[in-house]
This record gives sequence, C-alpha cells and structure tokens, in this order.
Amino acid sequence: MKSSFELVKREKNEVTFKMAIAAENFEDAINKAYDKNKNKYVVDGFRKGKAPKKIIEMKYGEGVFYDDAINIVFPSEYTEAVNELDLEPVDRPTIDVDEIGKEKNLSITVMVTVKPEVEVKNYKGIEAKKVEYNVTDEDVEKELKSIQERNARLINVDREAKEGDSVGIDYKGFIGEEQFEGGTAENQILVLGTGSYIPGFEEQLVGHKAGEEIDVQISFPEDYHENLAGKEAVFKVKINEVQEKEMPELDDEFAKDVSEFDTLEEFKKDTYEKQLKTAKDKAENEQKKVVLEKLIELTEVDIPQVMIEDQIDDMIKEFDFQLKYQGLDIENYLQYINKDMSGLREDMKEDALKKVKTRLAVETVASLEDIQASDEDMEQEIKKFADEYKTDVESFKSSLKPENYDYIHKELKYSKTIDFLVNNANLS
Repeated sequence: MKSSFELVKREKNEVTFKMAIAAENFEDAINKAYDKNKNKYVVDGFRKGKAPKKIIEMKYGEGVFYDDAINIVFPSEYTEAVNELDLEPVDRPTIDVDEIGKEKNLSITVMVTVKPEVEVKNYKGIEAKKVEYNVTDEDVEKELKSIQERNARLINVDREAKEGDSVGIDYKGFIGEEQFEGGTAENQILVLGTGSYIPGFEEQLVGHKAGEEIDVQISFPEDYHENLAGKEAVFKVKINEVQEKEMPELDDEFAKDVSEFDTLEEFKKDTYEKQLKTAKDKAENEQKKVVLEKLIELTEVDIPQVMIEDQIDDMIKEFDFQLKYQGLDIENYLQYINKDMSGLREDMKEDALKKVKTRLAVETVASLEDIQASDEDMEQEIKKFADEYKTDVESFKSSLKPENYDYIHKELKYSKTIDFLVNNANLS
C-alpha cells in the first residue's frame, strides 16, 4: 500500500498537510529500529541483543520502538510528500502524530514554512540608467605613470628632505621625561607627505638632511589609543638617509623591461585594451546592480523571517572566512567594534532582506520565462572552474557531487536570468 498526502491549509507561507504513511512502511521502520537498538535492552533468559522484538515489546511496551521508527521513516516519506504536493520548504518541519499503532497507517500532521509566493510586475522593459565607462588617453597615461612609479628606484641624496622623499629614521618617543611603550623604532622607512604617521610628524622632517637629529613635537589625536589620546609627546628622531625616486624613461627599453612588448606604442595599445576590458566588465556589473535595484521595486513578496535569518547565517560564515584569511576571527572583531553577535546580525538584517528579495524575484522571472541552463552552458561553466583550479575538465568533473552540479546549474540559471533582464531593459 502506498502512503498518501493531503494538503490541509496554507496561510501565507505556513503550510499544514497530512501524511498517512503506509502500515507496511512503518512496520519496516520498526524492524529497523529494533535492529538498531536491541543491544540496549536487557530481558531475562536472553543474552544481550538476542531477545526477539516481540519479547522486548511485551516487556517495555508496544511503542518502545515507535520514536526511532518515526525518525527512520519520516525523512524519505516527507521528501515524497513535498514533491507530490509541490512545496518548497525553507525551514525544518514540526510534526504532530495523530494516530500510531501496529498494522495501522502512521498518521502525521506536518507544519512547515515554505518559499513565499512572489509577484514581479513589468519586469520586461525595466527603466534604468545606462552605465558606461570610457577609456581616455589620459587614463592610459595615468596607468603608464603608475607602472613607471612602481619601477622607480630609490637613490641616496645629499640634500634636505622634501615631500615625496623616503627617509630612513630611528626614533624614541617621550611624554615628559618618560619614554612610552610602543614609541621606539629603528630603521623605519617613511615616505614624506603620505600622512602615514601621527599628524604633524612628517612635516617636521622636511628640510633636514641625513645625519641630523631633531626633536619632533606632536599632540596625539583625541581618538588615539586610550593611554596616549590627547597627550603631548616628543620624538627624538635621527635621520639615517634621505632617498628620492629615480624614474625610468618612458621609452621602448622601458616597455621591454616591464612587458612582453618591444615598443612603447605596442605597450600603450595593450594597456588601452586591458583598461577597455576592465571598464566594460565594471560597467556590465554595475548595470546588473542598477537593473536588480529596479526589479526589487517591482517585486511584492512576504518573506518568512527564517529565510532572512538563514541569509544572515551565510553572510556571517562568509565574513568569518574573510577575517580568518586576514589572520583574524569574528570574536576578536566583535570585541574591536564593541558589539555582540546579535548586534552584528541586526546590522546585516537589511542587506540580508535585500539579497533574499532579489534572489526570489530573479527566480520568479526565470520560472515565468522558462529560462534554463543547457548542457552546453554547464560544460562551459565547468571548464571555467577547471581552468581556475588549474586542472583538466574530466578530473574536475570527477570531484563534483550531485549537489555541486545542482548548485552550478542553479547559479547559471540565475546569471542567465539577470542577463535576460538587462537585455530587455530600457536603458537611457
């Protein structure tokens, strides 16, 4: 006998349905529960684990294996139910057992939060600002200047230091007559004019030569470290060296040194083409953001709180990963910003809501337009991943699990739908 499922009611995003799990399916689950747990029961006259199921039920009660049996049978039956009833749960279900017993169908009432109904109006022809970035001769010259700067060499000079020079210094910091902790260093390189030291420090080194010793007087800012905030200090500084940048000439030899090209003109052309691609990619990404912002305005949906909380969970995991990549962790970060986890979650709430609403809107458009990711799309995307991980396609495929394929397919559909929205937008 097959199990049966009946939708009872749907109120907004809360669904209630009945499951009548076939008696033989439940009996099979009871037998599995017995096999799993029989070693736990002691029955006189039987070695541990050898007592028949019927004997254990007589001693401990007919329902001794019911809870475990429900846990065994429910997941697969629940999956079948949501598929048959065409539901998309977004949270764990809660259940009430209505009827249970030997040789009876297991009757369960299930309550679960499902993906909300979404209405997207006028998504074709979205009115949005056209995003464009142009590349000028000045942009190319600026990039060449930057490359020239990066390839400059520092040379010692016997003159007074000026802004833009690098100075090598030793220093000791004093408040009154006392040398303070953290205010001493040797062989520090400081580029004058960058503002990388305490305000007023760099300016007082301008006009001095290598070998000079000077007293630099400063006031620590009011928002500085607590023990130094607002205090007057003196740094006894010795200038070890003054260096200036010697810039290479922008000529064919420079092009040969910094690129694979033989002439400066070829290098300039390549620089222009790279900047043009960067500008195009930047414009495309920003165009998508602009169109999606408009799409959100055209979308009506009542989002379950659990979907927002799940999105915040994902955002925190991603943020924690980024912090660990920088050698930090989220606990130290929270201490630094003087917040607890609930405060951080609250800060992320608005962004999480926006992300969930955007994805729901895009998925709705994909469904309405029947946008799919073809086998060819999948092959191309998998090749991109394989190239990124520097492996061949077949090896990469062998490492993928079914859920990885599902994820790639889902993200491809999402990306193609955004392209559809942009291509059908009225951009001006």
